[in-house]
Amino acid sequence: MRALCTWWGQRFIQALESFTDSARLARGRAYATNDRIRSWQRKGCVVSATIRGNINPYYGVYKEPLYKTTIAFQSIDAAQWQQLIQILGSRAAFISRLLLNEVPDSIEDVFRTLKLNLLPYSRKDLKTDCSCPDYANPCKHIAGLYYFLAAQLDRDPFLLFELRGLERDELQKQLQKTPLGQALAAAIGEQDAGFGIVDSYFTRATTQPLAPRMTPGDFWHGQRRLPENLPQTTATVIPALLIKKGGDFPAFWPYHQSFITTMETIYQAIRKREKDW
Repeated sequence: MRALCTWWGQRFIQALESFTDSARLARGRAYATNDRIRSWQRKGCVVSATIRGNINPYYGVYKEPLYKTTIAFQSIDAAQWQQLIQILGSRAAFISRLLLNEVPDSIEDVFRTLKLNLLPYSRKDLKTDCSCPDYANPCKHIAGLYYFLAAQLDRDPFLLFELRGLERDELQKQLQKTPLGQALAAAIGEQDAGFGIVDSYFTRATTQPLAPRMTPGDFWHGQRRLPENLPQTTATVIPALLIKKGGDFPAFWPYHQSFITTMETIYQAIRKREKDW
């Protein structure tokens, strides 16, 4: 299983550690792989999986077994969901991100106002079962399924809503019915309406008429004669041009007077002397 890297996967495991033996929970990391979890499915608030176990003569297991493991989340009833949606729908910071398929990191604050939890924070939030002979809870297989769910939340944090009894489509449908949700949904629709269907993603070449045929003589001599008397140009004079590139106080210059000013004075004195000669 890939490392947990997002807020939701990490917070899910942290929430479980608040009421679960962290040592037993950590044993499940090795069981959260495709090699161990042969199949899994979610039906409503219940996640079930078939997990490959180990041979263990101590428990009388002499053939590699397959265990049935389930985790049932405590669902939030419809009336409570309606209260939550009304609160979420009245806050632009929450509803805008939810309608754009993002779950805000601070959404748990809304649930706490109604004394509810989105993440599991107590044993009453979960009911687990495994067909393995280990009596402790969580066993390695339940812990492995916990870590597997954390990886799924990394990919899709809306799974938390579904495990609490509200499907993603229904959540967004209910949010869009709120006054603020209607306005945001209309704004998102207007932005999407600007795109049209095109037959090509590349600029197509256009034809241009050819220029009139030109002889070599016309090309080299041109149609107009150059002026016989061109105006004389004088060279631009910038005293100490090369010196100025070093700046007023280069590293080798120990004096307080600007090096450029000093050299300009010398250059101008030499130029005047040459003219006098």
